[in-house]
Amino acid sequence: MPLVTLPGQDWVEAVGPVPGLEIEVWDLDGPPSRPEEVQVVVPPYIGAGPRLGALEQLPNLELVQLLTAGYDGVPEHLPPGAQLANAAGVHDASTAELALTLTLSALRGIPEFVAAQQDRHWLPYQGFWPALADKRVLVVGYGSIGRAIAARLLPFEVTVTAVASRARGGDELVPSVHGVDELLELLPRHDVVILILPLGPQTAGLVDDAFLTAMPDGALLVNVARGGIVDTDALVRHLQTGRIRAAVDVTDPEPLPADHPLWSAPGILISPHVGGASTAFTPRATRLLQEQLGAYAAGRPLRNLVRA
Repeated sequence: MPLVTLPGQDWVEAVGPVPGLEIEVWDLDGPPSRPEEVQVVVPPYIGAGPRLGALEQLPNLELVQLLTAGYDGVPEHLPPGAQLANAAGVHDASTAELALTLTLSALRGIPEFVAAQQDRHWLPYQGFWPALADKRVLVVGYGSIGRAIAARLLPFEVTVTAVASRARGGDELVPSVHGVDELLELLPRHDVVILILPLGPQTAGLVDDAFLTAMPDGALLVNVARGGIVDTDALVRHLQTGRIRAAVDVTDPEPLPADHPLWSAPGILISPHVGGASTAFTPRATRLLQEQLGAYAAGRPLRNLVRA
């Protein structure tokens, strides 16, 4: 009977028994009890990165099912022949909510209001704060989370433009999807840029000096993707001019050191990589594991394969 490892007893109890599979707990800390028998591994949601090398010691590993949408840093630890699946769909609601939260908070002055509240200071009238309504929003990365963000943006009376790795037809949310090669042409025409694309060789450092320079005065950059997509030094330089603002859930490096200049850059709002960490995560992840493990046991096609 194939052996499956889940990262904690709480996951074993949530998923329940799966006919045809044996399930035990392994969080990648130290070797599993029977490394030769492990065929499916579900790594921990948080903190798995430094422990992924343990996967290389599993000679019969067939599938790694992640609880994250991102999978950077994982394929290089897989033994030959092992498949990799991500958790596409699990984090759509949580991450889309945070993208909207960061966007609205940065535009409507929430960081300034919180700072003033801590000082018990009633801010004097400073004129109109920017509204999300009527803004032109560029969603860079139009997978399942990008679509979830677009769906939540549209009721705020905005114009949404979608960008993916290559141009294609639109859907019920956007009339068309632009290719990433069109970015420098699109950026000057948008007030808010939301990043939600995977980190890889083609996207690392995508948001560089040229990208930031192409953003119009007063524009807002929102990053709910991966920190490495943005050239942090370039972002700090542009923030220090006061020309643009940024709201980021991810940074490079991460965690952000206490003495890093990004902390004190003007116009920055930082959350500590909590895009998927909401109460919406566990029920959706549980359903994915039940469906995926059931399909594996029955020999049916698997979902969300990023390495087959």
